[in-house]
Amino acid sequence: MSQKPSVLFVCVHNAGRSQMAAAFLSSLSQGAIEVRSAGSQPADKVNPSAVEAMSEVGIDMSAEIPKILTTETVQDSDVVITMGCGDECPSFPGKRYEDWVLEDPAGKGVDSVRPIRDEIKTRVEALIASLTPA
Repeated sequence: MSQKPSVLFVCVHNAGRSQMAAAFLSSLSQGAIEVRSAGSQPADKVNPSAVEAMSEVGIDMSAEIPKILTTETVQDSDVVITMGCGDECPSFPGKRYEDWVLEDPAGKGVDSVRPIRDEIKTRVEALIASLTPA
């Protein structure tokens, strides 16, 4: 791959799961992968429990804001990972799609968000391994 791969994480509100996944991928790939996240119906702000859970592992998401999902964002991404956005995510031939079934952290306290965060980290590590040369 001559240029770095790009990954788009999509969930409905772009306030929890997709934000945590994007933050982990940015941090753990050390710039080797282009990272995007968006939501089909973005929230006003990122889930404070997700921000707190990520800060516990040394990743600051406090400045992130939910972004709207656009057709262009999907077209510009090599890998599209959905997290409960259902049929609202546009599909294009030739893209790699994965649907990560993860509990929604909306309305949950940080104690409930930690296991979701840890599951996302495990999946992101496997994603990095699949996208970068050994």
